[in-house]
Amino acid sequence: MNASDRSDLVQAEGRLTEPGYMPGWANDFETEALPGALPVGMNSPQKCNYGLYGEQLSGTAFTAERPERTWCYRIRPSVKHSARYTRIDLPYWKSAPHVVQDVTSLGQYRWNPVPHSGEPLTWLTGMRTMTTAGDVNTQTGMASHIYLVTESMKDAYFYSADSELLVVPQEGQLRFATELGILDVGPKEIAILPRGLVYRVEVLAGPARGFVCENYGQKFELPGRGPIGANCMANPRDFKAPVAAFEDREVPSTLTIKWCGQFHETRIGQSPLDVVAWHGNYAPYKYDLRRYCPVGAILFDHPDPSIFTVLTAPSAVAGTANIDFVLFRERWLVAEDTFRPPWYHKNVMSELMGNIYGQYDAKPEGFVPGGMSLHNMMLPHGPDRDAFEKASNANLGPDKLDDTMSFMFETRFPQHLTEFAGKEAPLQDNYIDCWTSLERKFDGTPGRK
Repeated sequence: MNASDRSDLVQAEGRLTEPGYMPGWANDFETEALPGALPVGMNSPQKCNYGLYGEQLSGTAFTAERPERTWCYRIRPSVKHSARYTRIDLPYWKSAPHVVQDVTSLGQYRWNPVPHSGEPLTWLTGMRTMTTAGDVNTQTGMASHIYLVTESMKDAYFYSADSELLVVPQEGQLRFATELGILDVGPKEIAILPRGLVYRVEVLAGPARGFVCENYGQKFELPGRGPIGANCMANPRDFKAPVAAFEDREVPSTLTIKWCGQFHETRIGQSPLDVVAWHGNYAPYKYDLRRYCPVGAILFDHPDPSIFTVLTAPSAVAGTANIDFVLFRERWLVAEDTFRPPWYHKNVMSELMGNIYGQYDAKPEGFVPGGMSLHNMMLPHGPDRDAFEKASNANLGPDKLDDTMSFMFETRFPQHLTEFAGKEAPLQDNYIDCWTSLERKFDGTPGRK
């Protein structure tokens, strides 16, 4: 995108204003906020135009088979956005390994939406960790969070050296003003914020609440489609990366870094969002979940929920993800002689679900928008009695599941509850009872169903 096409992205006082986007997943993008800011035909000229500094942001090791990196041309090198660090405490944001001795993680759990308290909260102070899995120090596993945000970060910035963040808004609208440009994200959308990327979070419509999957391991990618082929599911063209937009502001600021599960703050004299131009394939994204095209059975039986994977973060074990992000949205059910809701099962994967809006077909009561559930590894779960009876006796014509959108963060690791999840969040103590009324139906009469 040329600078003449996006002159409204920077106000006179140097603040970012309106977003602009480029389509495509894992593309090698190039974008400049001022004409000629990008070097032509090389990455590191002896002198950059406009007196900019060239700097590379690497998302993989230099020797990776497919290196992920972005070249940035900025007003100051980022070493000028780093001074001496002071440890700070964000008591509700936890990292793995985190095991609370008097909280039992073995169980099937469900929570009502975490309510807004009226307390002013930013992206940092409003993060509430629900579960942790794996080990942040060895870069395996994940954490799941709820965010409650009522206030914008004012001359304050953040990045995580630990993790990539997958943000799933449930209410309100946030702006992620990043080094590489602006992402505006609201319900029915997601944002992916890479490890090491500096950003500020602003509230466009609040209060805001949503879910976060903090990915310690290999970054999210589109799943392999195999025999499904090139179409449906999440299409690369529907992911949007921001165009370059920069701030040139000399104002005292703070930068907070999450590193090995600890939080550190440094004070600097300017905004660090000073990248005037960039090119590369390591960038933040947004994606509209309404563009996800589900694939399902059209004759009989129910496919595994993995068929609904939007993004996957692979592990060293082939076919077993560090994290899968799975979406259950509006879709038609047409399979004949088939129990259509998710069947009863237990799984080597741990499943944490969240409801964005509507009703989930296997749990029509109690799993409300903004709520979460956890079915930990190798613990049985499935439809409640009412859902089972309805599905077992339904007239199996074509049926549209409408006004529904839930998701799952699924990981190969057991998920441990935090003290907040076990003691403060609105846990539904009676959730386990949803299976109590399931009846013995066995009858040894031959041929009886």
